[in-house]
Amino acid sequence: MKIRNILILSAIAIALTAVSLWIGQWTYSWMPPQAAAESRLVDKLFSFLITLGAFIFLGVTGTLIYSAIFHRAEQYDTSDGPPIEGNITLEIVWTTIPVLLVFWIATYSYQIYEQMGIQGPMEAMHIHIPIGMRSASAAPINEDTETRGHGDEGNVNILPFEDIEVNAKQWAWVFRYPKTGITSTELHLPVNHRIRLAMQSEDVLHGFYIPAFRVKQDIIPNRNIDFEFTPIRIGKYELTDSEFSGTYFATMRANVVVESPEDYKKWLHQAANRKPCTANNQAASEYAQESKELIKGWVTVTPAQAPVVNYSN
Repeated sequence: MKIRNILILSAIAIALTAVSLWIGQWTYSWMPPQAAAESRLVDKLFSFLITLGAFIFLGVTGTLIYSAIFHRAEQYDTSDGPPIEGNITLEIVWTTIPVLLVFWIATYSYQIYEQMGIQGPMEAMHIHIPIGMRSASAAPINEDTETRGHGDEGNVNILPFEDIEVNAKQWAWVFRYPKTGITSTELHLPVNHRIRLAMQSEDVLHGFYIPAFRVKQDIIPNRNIDFEFTPIRIGKYELTDSEFSGTYFATMRANVVVESPEDYKKWLHQAANRKPCTANNQAASEYAQESKELIKGWVTVTPAQAPVVNYSN
């Protein structure tokens, strides 16, 4: 009987593991395309957490359902259950397992964070990835046969850095390319190159967030913040402000164009030959329209002046 119970429990555990792994792999379809090397790492961590959560959820729910069906009290049975005062072994087990799981999740999450090489805000200076720290791989994704949930990560990136300055304000993104002096409201990036952003905010807290890249960084006023990632998939994506930054923060969006190095150089050349002009600014346009209809006495923030740039989307 004991061997039979062990075999049954083993079979149930194997089935739960298989279903949980399937659910974990299924989570890759919930996300946007993996457009940055960091997205592979984030999706892998997310899949791991969903797999672990599914195993616990199915196990606990299955046990409750089994107990409710096969161990419920008979109708009109009002007698007390067996007087169980405690089980030291069981208490040790159900305390140890959650502790080990928490340490496992924390360690794995930290390793992913380290491989992403994300740096926090630094006072008065910029500090980049230290020598020896592993960063996300820049291995490209095949456009025709994209494989999701797999790929190389943890390799040292040897491709040249592309430095770009990011200025956030209510409510516009302005990108400056120091090597050429170009300014743009559309972020252009060369594929498979490590991108290094120097970010500043002119006014309030903003959030630099590109869902397809799985990267997010708060931009704090009066601080210089470095942020690094590696785009690996050619295409057009969306940058949005992930922090509520005022009345028109929903209009604070920008296109992110990932292109081949050749096309990127062509764009830089074309933008450099353009005469600077005032960019389109949806927040300013909506403010001008709505200010005529606002009830007297209502207070709102006046959008910053539309930026003057070489290229506007």
